[in-house]
Amino acid sequence: MLVIISDIHLGDGTTANSISPTAFELFANRLRETAFYASFRKDGSYRPIQTLDILLVGDILDPLHSTLWLNTDPGAQNYARPWSDTNSPAFVSMLSETTKAIMDVNRTSLEILRKCARGSMILLPPATAGGEPDQDSKERIPVNVRIHYMVGNHDWYYRLPGTIFDDIRKAVVDSMGLCNDSSPFPYEPEEHPALHEILQSYQVFARHGDYYDKFNFDRERGRNHATLGDVFTMDVCNRYPVEVQRRYGDRLPSGVIDSLRRITNVRPALATPLWISGQIRRHAESAALEKELKQVWDDLCDQFLQLDFVRELDKSFQFDIVDALELVLKISKRTSFETLDELVLWVHNKMNENEHSLAENALREPAFLNNSARFIVYGHTHHHEIIPLDSDGEPPNEKNQFYFNSGTWRSYYDLAIKNLRDQKFVRYHTLTYLAFYKDGERSGREFEAWSGAFV
Repeated sequence: MLVIISDIHLGDGTTANSISPTAFELFANRLRETAFYASFRKDGSYRPIQTLDILLVGDILDPLHSTLWLNTDPGAQNYARPWSDTNSPAFVSMLSETTKAIMDVNRTSLEILRKCARGSMILLPPATAGGEPDQDSKERIPVNVRIHYMVGNHDWYYRLPGTIFDDIRKAVVDSMGLCNDSSPFPYEPEEHPALHEILQSYQVFARHGDYYDKFNFDRERGRNHATLGDVFTMDVCNRYPVEVQRRYGDRLPSGVIDSLRRITNVRPALATPLWISGQIRRHAESAALEKELKQVWDDLCDQFLQLDFVRELDKSFQFDIVDALELVLKISKRTSFETLDELVLWVHNKMNENEHSLAENALREPAFLNNSARFIVYGHTHHHEIIPLDSDGEPPNEKNQFYFNSGTWRSYYDLAIKNLRDQKFVRYHTLTYLAFYKDGERSGREFEAWSGAFV
């Protein structure tokens, strides 16, 4: 049995809060239940499964959404950002600090994963001589749970080569109960032969999905390099509430800064300006202060566009992603939050963000084209999907190929659709996981996909 999850985005609490330990408790309970039913075989007999593989497909720990990086100033000896020289002592020290902070804040959640890997959480009743579960027996059989970690665009730092990063990875392995060692965590399945073999046995190909996102992956530089998305997240989104507090902290009512820190949990992302302006209006109740806080946003956008890293990505005589972002930011600079609201509402009504899909890219994966994989799995978009790609043969012996998106585990503030101009957001938690079976497990099923929400 193979279970795939992604995009948990566990942070250190300096920006939006991570999903609560309740989600991990729920997952462990569902995992135990799923393992039990996977032990019923296609021939009708019950035989407890021996091994359960859990694949984490990127953006699990999230060092990028940490304001600890902002504690160092440009020009200082200890200056470090996600796009700094990765071999510098300052970079290594900051990655170590943020990773430790993430593990400390999420200790209870990670302990649940570790207990699963230790064999103390997923326990199954033995089988009777007649091939039935012996529920009356006091014996319980531990399932060998192996947890594998692949990286995405928010945790690619754990793929960096070199012994200087081994201690950081070792701490992550120990904290989560991973079966990875301290060598670089893989980005592609082929980078870890044992994991690649496991996925092939289930006819699954998996990657994070950022590979198809130019804002968050640079094809020329590869995954061991920062991207424009890293810089924008850090120096605009993360920095905004920090800078607002620095400039106006003594003038702001309580609640403003905490609200602004939740920017990363707002959905759809297009509604971020609505969230900012709505929270400011709700707490500040001052048009003058609102204008000043808009100026902070404009200042950060100007500084972002002048960063050497950003200018180096701006290619001459081409309209590239930097030019597109610069155009949007310049438009927003000439626009009040109120006018931005109107723009966002128009875009929201014209384009449903949840329709964005990476499924078309699955059709070009070599594993799809050569039929070595029947199931193509991406993460990254946070939008859970199951989309049929192709089918060969006739029932009951047809061979179908599917694209899956593994969704996310996040706390969300989602824009309520009634009277969008009221800027009302509803908080809830989402949790998605995929399960794949082989050798007649789960009464012969091939896969299941579970996605839920709770408050």
